[in-house]
Amino acid sequence: MSATDAARDHVDSRLDELRNGDLPDLDLDVEGIVQRIQGIEKRIRFVMEDTLEDHSLSYGEWKVLAHLHCHFDHVSTPGELAAKLELSSGAMTNRIDRMERAGLVRRGPDPTDRRGVRIEPTEAGDHVWRESTNAQAIKEALVASALTKEEQEQLNGLLRKLMLSFEDGGTTTP
Repeated sequence: MSATDAARDHVDSRLDELRNGDLPDLDLDVEGIVQRIQGIEKRIRFVMEDTLEDHSLSYGEWKVLAHLHCHFDHVSTPGELAAKLELSSGAMTNRIDRMERAGLVRRGPDPTDRRGVRIEPTEAGDHVWRESTNAQAIKEALVASALTKEEQEQLNGLLRKLMLSFEDGGTTTP
C-alpha cells in the first residue's frame, strides 16, 4: 500500500523532500523503512523511560534486573552481566553498587569460586522489575493494536528477516 492509498506520516514528507535530490544511490523504500524503524524505536524508548521513571528505575537498572530474571537461577556474576550488557567491569561495578544501595540486588559468595561474587535480585528488585515490565507490556500492546494479529505476525516475520541479515554478518552489528 502506497502513501497515496493510505494516511501519510511525517516520513512520507521527508521522502518527498529527498525524491528530487541528487542521491542516485538512495532507495526511498529502504530509507522509509529505516526512518520508520528509527522513529518507532525512539517513541517506544521514550514510553519505556517514562514507565521506568514511574517505578524509580533507570533503563540500565531495568536491563540488569531483566537479565537476572531471565537467567537460569536468577543469579549471575558481575562479569557475565557486564558481557551481556556490553559494559566495562568498572561501569558494571558502579551500577551494581547503586542497585545494591537501592535494595534492588544483593551480592553473595560464588560457591564455585571463593574469590567470586554472584548477583541476585532482592524481593524488591524482582517486584519492581515485574511491575515495570507489565506496565510497559500494556503500553506496547496498545501500540501494536493498530495491527491485526495476522499483521503483527507478518511484521514480526519481516523484522526477523531484517534482524537475521545483521546477525548473519550481512551488516555491522552494534
